[in-house]
Formats: sequence, structure tokens, C-alpha cells
Amino acid sequence: MLRTDAPGTYALILESAGCARVQVGRLGALDLRSGTYVYVGSALGPGGLRARVARHLDPARPLHWHIDALKGATRAACVWYVADPVRREHAWASALGALRNAALPLAGFGSSDCDCPAHLFYFPSRPRVATFARALGRAAVMVDLRGAPASGQ
Repeated sequence: MLRTDAPGTYALILESAGCARVQVGRLGALDLRSGTYVYVGSALGPGGLRARVARHLDPARPLHWHIDALKGATRAACVWYVADPVRREHAWASALGALRNAALPLAGFGSSDCDCPAHLFYFPSRPRVATFARALGRAAVMVDLRGAPASGQ
């Protein structure tokens, strides 16, 4: 789990083992398929990155953000983050969307308060944090959420 209370930007890496349909508020249904989903967000409030990511991962917390709709249908694999008080989620969404094999599974997901096409991306296999960092032009930290040692995968 993340151990920093600093503000920052994060990418939550979720794995889907099969097909499922989840309702995402007023956006409609999202048809999940086997592969990796990457959601980007900012954690600038109290508790910073640790609190925001923990909230997303807590199955007992009520649905609030679009990403919460995926709790029961996916498994959190890892989180990439940068501790920084500047909101960078829009730049991160742009960098993720430009990666090879990136697809938008549901327009408007996570981006109802901005002009980004979405803040959720689908990949047939998990993108490497190093590839993402190169596209972003800055390093990102990766924390494995399954208890395995973190790697630059």
C-alpha cells in the first residue's frame, strides 16, 4: 500500500480476468474484457495519495467516483504515482491515451469535470511503468498492491 500522505497524481492499474458488465452511474454500462484498465486521478486533499488510493480499494466504501464501479469486477495490481501538489491527471491521461494499444472503454469515464475524453484506458496487456514514464517525460513510482515486491515492470 502507498505510504505517503503527500498530494500527487496516480494511475491505478486494474486487471480484469474475464468479461463483465458494470453500470457506471449516468455514463451507462461498461463492458469489461480480459486485460488491463488504467485509471488516472489526482489526490490533492487531506491524506493525499495514501488516502485516495486506499479509498478506491476499500470494498466497503460506497460508490462515489466512476472508478468505484469497477471495485467488484477487477483486481488492483499496482499503482503508479508522483508526489506533487500540481494536478497532473490531464497530462497523464493524454500520455496514456498515446501509448501503443491504448483504447477508451467508455467516453467520459472519470473526466466529467474536464475536457479529457476519459481518464480510464484499456490495454490488452499491462503497459510498463517505464514506457509510461518515457511518454510522460518524468519518472513515476510503482507500488505493487498484491504484496509482491515492486518492479519496473
